[in-house]
Amino acid sequence: MLDNLPYFQQHLPEDLGKVNVVINRAVASEVALISQIGQYIISAGGKRLRPIITILAGKALGYHQDPLYSLAAMVEFIHTSTLLHDDVVDESDLRRGRKTANNIFGNAAAVLVGDFLYTRAFQLMVGSGSLNILGVMAEATNIIAEGEVMQLMNIGNIDITEADYLQVIQYKTAKLFEAAAQVGAILAGANAQQELALKNYGMHVGTAFQIIDDILDYSGDVEQIGKNVGDDLAEGKPTLPLIYLMNQGNAEAAADVRYALEHADRNYFNKIHDHVVQSDALAYCTQQAQQAVDRAIASLADLPDNDTTQAMHDLAVQSVARLA
Repeated sequence: MLDNLPYFQQHLPEDLGKVNVVINRAVASEVALISQIGQYIISAGGKRLRPIITILAGKALGYHQDPLYSLAAMVEFIHTSTLLHDDVVDESDLRRGRKTANNIFGNAAAVLVGDFLYTRAFQLMVGSGSLNILGVMAEATNIIAEGEVMQLMNIGNIDITEADYLQVIQYKTAKLFEAAAQVGAILAGANAQQELALKNYGMHVGTAFQIIDDILDYSGDVEQIGKNVGDDLAEGKPTLPLIYLMNQGNAEAAADVRYALEHADRNYFNKIHDHVVQSDALAYCTQQAQQAVDRAIASLADLPDNDTTQAMHDLAVQSVARLA
């Protein structure tokens, strides 16, 4: 029965339906190729976690008006545009379980449509009439770009520390989660303490989400993670399981990881996978993700105790449950 589902799951189809109305209207263009690529990438779906967090943040403080859905769509446009650009940079051919836009339409078209979605997102921000929201999103998109460059600089970096890794994912991934929650807070008229609580919630959930994605690259499958297993290794990305092996693994495992990263060698994936699963790497990474979730949940203490904040608690818990 629907009534037995958690609150946010009961209302999720209706909420996302409203977001999708905004998305479909905003992705439309007189330029046929823009609409074609925009619809292709948007129709792939995805978890929509970032817009969901915007909606929950606003509703947690009693805000239910239509601008919430416009800004949730804005957050999804920012995310989608970064995916289009990422896939070109990473030369990816699979995203959300199907061919990437650049694989089908070419790199140039994917980059330019990514730019279109970025600018459309800022048009939606302007529509909010809030200079604070514009400021938050301008800072967030700038930091995300820095994170992308930092990740690029770390390709094949066998000397990267765990602190370096965390900075990259907090810039590249968690920052948009953080901004998504903060936008909902501002729209709802949050006080300073509530806005900080929601900002922290988003940041910690985003951090956990990225760590879990890194774990799934060694414990998931194509259907579960929506991309080719081993893509990160093939791109020479030093993710947390690999950093753990280089620092805490046995000599053979550490040497194999260093070689595979320096040469961006997918052929080493099976060997590295065996090292990962035979060590404590996945357990350690899961522990780090759980700690981030615990911090996210702790931040909810400064918010009203209601069905929506309970949904935010459940959402954080479910982010780690993806590993089950």
